[in-house]
Amino acid sequence: MRLEKCYFCGGTVYPGHGIMFVRNDSKIFRFCRSKCHTHFKMKHNPRKTKWTKAFRKLAGKEMTVDKTFDFEKKRNRPVKYDRDLVSATIKVMKRLDVIRERRKRAFYKNRMQGVRAREKMMQLKEIDQHIDIIRAPSALLKMKAKILENKNKIQSMETELGPLNPKPIKKSKPTASE
Repeated sequence: MRLEKCYFCGGTVYPGHGIMFVRNDSKIFRFCRSKCHTHFKMKHNPRKTKWTKAFRKLAGKEMTVDKTFDFEKKRNRPVKYDRDLVSATIKVMKRLDVIRERRKRAFYKNRMQGVRAREKMMQLKEIDQHIDIIRAPSALLKMKAKILENKNKIQSMETELGPLNPKPIKKSKPTASE
């Protein structure tokens, strides 16, 4: 049983499933579902479509280089059936799944390391900017100490994490007509 990869999204195409498109030059394209086939016909780029494997790898959301991916390569040479070889292969495949999952978790953990702190800092800034919506103006006088404390927290977090917006927005130069 050969499991193919979808040409557009990179998902698995099981035997008897999906769509196979053969171009005039005999190039074979396999698609897991009609959604992928339709996007291919509309000449959409899979690297710009957010739900595809190509986009996720290009955007750094999935691992791109790992030795466990070498075992998924397509091999065209037929192998004579050997019970010991098959049992050893199945054991290795299970072990590879465990290793791959552990590496995925570590990759995700490293990628999400500073996100929670940044979100908290953004929420504190938003509260400081829009405190009048939360509290009545008369209660604001009592909240001044809390606002100063939040600002100090934001400044200390910014020094630890770096600036929130590392790329400043460039202002356009006024033209002669203005």
